[in-house]
Amino acid sequence: MRMNSLGRTGIEISELCLGSMTWGTQTAQKDAHAQIDMALERGVNIIDTAEMYPTNPLSKETQGDTERVIGNWIAANPARRGDFLLATKVSGSGYMNVRDGAPISRQTIELALENSLRSLKTDYIDLYQLHWPNRGSYMFRQNWDFDPSSQNRTQTLAHMMEVLETLQDFVKAGKIRHFGLSNESTWGTAQWLRLSEDHDLPRVVSVQNEYSLLCRLYDLDMAELSHNEDVGLLAFSPLAAGLLSGKYQGDVTPPASRRSYVNDLGGRLTHRALTAVDAYLAIAQKHGLDPIHMALAWCRTRPFMASAIFGATTLAQLDHALGSVDVTLSDAVLTDIAVAHRQHPMPY
Repeated sequence: MRMNSLGRTGIEISELCLGSMTWGTQTAQKDAHAQIDMALERGVNIIDTAEMYPTNPLSKETQGDTERVIGNWIAANPARRGDFLLATKVSGSGYMNVRDGAPISRQTIELALENSLRSLKTDYIDLYQLHWPNRGSYMFRQNWDFDPSSQNRTQTLAHMMEVLETLQDFVKAGKIRHFGLSNESTWGTAQWLRLSEDHDLPRVVSVQNEYSLLCRLYDLDMAELSHNEDVGLLAFSPLAAGLLSGKYQGDVTPPASRRSYVNDLGGRLTHRALTAVDAYLAIAQKHGLDPIHMALAWCRTRPFMASAIFGATTLAQLDHALGSVDVTLSDAVLTDIAVAHRQHPMPY
């Protein structure tokens, strides 16, 4: 398993990060615990979760169950807590299943962190992330009509200072080691960095945004920021919610798949997306590659990649995905991928 730097922390994280968002709904606790065991045995050293999980479906009744599933594994294996980094996220404005949609603030972070620590049965979080910014985000297909003109710069910067000072208090208390962003923009990330450096407050070490062969918003301004500021990408949905596996081609819905819960895969399932997947499946077939392995191995080639977060409903899926670390893409494969990207840019 290749290791990459986590910001300027001196910590090395595995090129693949174990995602957990189905644990507690699609994936039972016993199976989730078996996934943790397998991932750690195969070299994964970071697990990502969030206080709002599980998904598929999201509900107020199950909110927090994923953290509790992980916490039960930690309680049963206390000596292994130091074997991996634990990343979780505080939910933000508008998500009604958590704190009735309250925005991120000192008060909500204090509540969320204490709840997460209790659910996870741990004394500290290695990477504490803001799930999305209070001012809004262009992630999750909101890029098509994104309009930041209602944002108030003064209020945004004041909010950032409040959050950074709050995080500093928890860092000093030993409850948080490092701080990351999610669903964030270049401007937003740059402001977090500027304020932290100007006031000697916790520095952003990573950004968790969507990234895959089908979703490459990160390739431009965020890539430049990552390079110059040593803030790596934790890519979520590197398999495009399963699209890149090919299992939805022909507009089918396999039993117990994500689409059986979310019909349009969060806005990803479009005619253009299915056409783009056909192109990537053809590349994989041409070069004798498994499409899942190709999609994950391609993430490794990106210069800003810290880790690709992938989830598995079953242990067999996890075992298969982990095989991607043994795959190296040739120049010929990368050339064909570049051609396909030009032919099928941003298909959803």
